[in-house]
Amino acid sequence: MTIEYATRYRTRSHIPAEPGTPYFIEKGHGDRAHLFGDLVTVYAGGEQTENTFNFFTVEGPKGNIIPAHSHPDTHEVFYVTDGAVRLFVEDLEGNQHEKLLTPGDFGFVPKNCPHAYRMERHHSRVVGVAAGPGGTFERFFENFGAPTDALTLPREPVVPEPGKFATVPQQYDVTFLPDHQWRSSGS
Repeated sequence: MTIEYATRYRTRSHIPAEPGTPYFIEKGHGDRAHLFGDLVTVYAGGEQTENTFNFFTVEGPKGNIIPAHSHPDTHEVFYVTDGAVRLFVEDLEGNQHEKLLTPGDFGFVPKNCPHAYRMERHHSRVVGVAAGPGGTFERFFENFGAPTDALTLPREPVVPEPGKFATVPQQYDVTFLPDHQWRSSGS
């Protein structure tokens, strides 16, 4: 059994809004959002960690590459628990790296490094952690995508309306790079 809280983001949540409150969340019952073809579940965010880190999962089907983006003030971790995820990263010198991550594999993306990923197998899951001096970006998913109570992937991809691309990402330390080209063979 989990306790439900009301937050400024949701009428009900299993995550307490105040820092310093211990809590437990059953599998999948964090704050959920659909974005593109994925289900994002946030288990801890800035409110609980005094803006020092967040913890979330991204589950999705085999599909298209998530658009290239960077986080000017946030480091991001990718840890694959299910399926396979191809991570694309460009370092600060402009060298591009590509790695297929399978269960147990880890990828680290420093702040300011362009990156993207693609689910390579159906039912893939990434555990993500983001931290940095700019705070956390977990509320990006529900503000850019669509909050959901569903425990499943979206039936149809949730593609944000064009106006959101110009406003929402910058509020959450996300910079989309629409002209970025990946020179690797896997893109």
